[in-house]
Amino acid sequence: MAADFEIHRDTEGRWYWTFQAGDNQTIARGAETYAHRVECIHAISLVRTLSPKCRIFDMTEAGTAKVVAPDAAA
Repeated sequence: MAADFEIHRDTEGRWYWTFQAGDNQTIARGAETYAHRVECIHAISLVRTLSPKCRIFDMTEAGTAKVVAPDAAA
């Protein structure tokens, strides 16, 4: 199933992105909004570039950050 990024404008005219699954379900939404479209596209580019290199941390135990997917840090 393919997934895609989409860019949108909110009611105040600010740009934001969503990540959509192949069935059009929203998987993620960017936490920030942007004054300019190019800034929104840049944020998507950062997520696309950096995410394959990111590890996954389990933060559910107080005071610990346990890596649950070390092989994700290529």
